Amino acid sequence: MSVKEFFKNAFEDMKESTKAQHEVDKANFAAAKAESKAQWEEAKAMANPKYTQKKLQAQREQQIAEANARKEVAQARIDTAKGGR
Repeated sequence: MSVKEFFKNAFEDMKESTKAQHEVDKANFAAAKAESKAQWEEAKAMANPKYTQKKLQAQREQQIAEANARKEVAQARIDTAKGGR
């Protein structure tokens, strides 16, 4: 391989790498833009009391479900400990 071919291949590889990185950058920019818009829309929606109530209710329901799951696990541990005596 001559020096000329080496540099030709090297620059071609750099060109392809640059194109690929540009696609990654475009995708990341689009994702950041969408996330920013989502945050803005959520912030606007927070001014609406109905939205806030629905969001808080959903959070409470999730917390209740998590607490019930923890309670079931604890009860299973209790039953196992009592049965092992």
